[in-house]
Amino acid sequence: MDPLVEPLIDTPVDLSAGLPVGLSSKFPVGLAAGLPARLSAAAPAGPPARPEGGSGGGTGVDGRTFRATFAAAPLAMAVVDREGRVVTANDTLAALLGTGSDGEGLVGRIAADLVDLASDARTWHAYREVLRGRQARLRCTRRLKHPDGHSLWAQVTVSPLPEEERAVLISVSDISGRRELQARLRHLQMHDPVTRLPNRTLFFERLSAALEAEAYEESGTGRIGLCYLDLDGFKAVNDTLGHRVGDRLLAAVAERLTRCANEAGYARTATPLVARLGGDEFALLVEDSTGTEQLADLADSVLKSLQVPFDLSGQRLSVSASIGVVERHAAGTTATGLMQAADTTLYWAKADGKARWTLFDPERNAHRMTRQALSSTLRPAVERGEFTLEYQPLVCMEDGVVRGVEALVRWNHPQFGTLTPNRFIGLAEEDGSIVQLGRWVLATACRQARRWQLDHPDAEPIFVSVNVAVRQVWDSDLVSDVAAILAETGLAPHLLQLELTESAVMGSAGRPLQALQALSDMGVGIAIDDFGTGYSNLAYLSRLPVSVLKLDGSFVRGFQYENGEYEGADGTGTPPNPADEVVVEAMIQLAHRLGLTVTAECVETAGQATRLRRIGCDTGQGWLYSRPVAPDRISALLSAAAVP
Repeated sequence: MDPLVEPLIDTPVDLSAGLPVGLSSKFPVGLAAGLPARLSAAAPAGPPARPEGGSGGGTGVDGRTFRATFAAAPLAMAVVDREGRVVTANDTLAALLGTGSDGEGLVGRIAADLVDLASDARTWHAYREVLRGRQARLRCTRRLKHPDGHSLWAQVTVSPLPEEERAVLISVSDISGRRELQARLRHLQMHDPVTRLPNRTLFFERLSAALEAEAYEESGTGRIGLCYLDLDGFKAVNDTLGHRVGDRLLAAVAERLTRCANEAGYARTATPLVARLGGDEFALLVEDSTGTEQLADLADSVLKSLQVPFDLSGQRLSVSASIGVVERHAAGTTATGLMQAADTTLYWAKADGKARWTLFDPERNAHRMTRQALSSTLRPAVERGEFTLEYQPLVCMEDGVVRGVEALVRWNHPQFGTLTPNRFIGLAEEDGSIVQLGRWVLATACRQARRWQLDHPDAEPIFVSVNVAVRQVWDSDLVSDVAAILAETGLAPHLLQLELTESAVMGSAGRPLQALQALSDMGVGIAIDDFGTGYSNLAYLSRLPVSVLKLDGSFVRGFQYENGEYEGADGTGTPPNPADEVVVEAMIQLAHRLGLTVTAECVETAGQATRLRRIGCDTGQGWLYSRPVAPDRISALLSAAAVP
């Protein structure tokens, strides 16, 4: 007989349910009248039986009637002694078990063997406890094999006979029909009606079971793989051709995925599970995977399969898919964690151009997680005072005197350490916290510039240059903020310079342009940062209230040196590009004709500084002069007439 499938220890039930009238009213006390003499003798004497057809309200029946009723009962039953052997059984049980039409043939047999109660320890223990009188009742579900070859599901109930201390009653019900109905309902519940594939619920059930099995079984590889697939542009199919065509396409895609899975599972221990997770999302689960190469081969075969156009009732459709591929050790992996990794990787595949598969990259994911963590803590960080400013000198190319400084914000993050602007400014612009942060930077920089001026009254005052995002212009009243901060700190407007990127300034119109003009009229300097990397609309440049162009460092890094050699001539560096110097010289001449001054960024060597000075560049900024430093280091520089 087959092993236990669904063992249950249930609450007591009425075993007399379903018995004929007359038996149920007396059962189990009256059952003793129908038992063999050695058991019947133990039964208490009841009232004298009335003759059949007699008057009065009695229901008494004689022993023969009970024996006949027990034998003919539709519920399969057997009385078992405390040693576990059948004392008597009805014909219904014999027929159910396929041992013959006569229940007498079961007498003396071991009951546990007849209904498979000893195949698992839990059920066997509970059964023994009932036999010993230590447990009230046992109910379990068993799968029994009939002699003719078919299997049946049976619900077996074991309970002691109340008036007979040396016997228990076993009843057996055939629940095969109910189980079959439950199986059909479960199949409908666990499968997608459009593609007939396992649905999201069944997929996660299988995934959880696979992770548990792979993590604890030593026979397999202990690894698991997943291809998470999404059709590219499927929404357009539904919108233009209708959901009926869309459903047919999904069903056709499911067939091809199943074919790919079957081919991948050929000559392997298991075939990948294909499931539809919802919409146009599918998953291929590879249990006991052998490594990333196996998953890559599967993803390649899926992409190639989907490249072949689909013919759907006269509609010829071509689709592509993006696939996120994850393969890892099952130990320590959860279903949620695996799906999050797959979803992230699928997003990468989409972002990288679609119609491709992408393998999960822990480093890339760590960067994404860091970005998310930074984004969620950015606003509170401003309030907690986690930001500081460092300052990099802006030096006159002619005499080497510090003319100004650029304020550069740093985030002293409690978890990630000191972060430079490229790690968080983009996030601040996305979520709008750049307005709050930008206002703090502006106020702090102006306050520091005024302090330098007061601390060094004999030195020429230096200006402070502050980066401003376009969103600050749109989402706040920048002009009012600047005016209020200058008034509060006492800093003269001409000692403040605001830097905006070329792409932001060149596209300025309406409110941004009006704000820039108002700031310029106030006396505040306006500089275009990273000039030369955008569209460089020179005609538009002439109409902007700009006073300074800051050349992008990529031009400076390509400069030739005085002796025709360059650092890295041994092959370790980047060779100079003569065209860069020509372009820079032309931009400097144009800027001067427009009345603008030019600052070169990323000046790192004396040779670069020499060439920039010869072609007319006004100001330099870079590691040749100083790295970004704390305010007190700038104070030390101001004490000297020129930067060493």
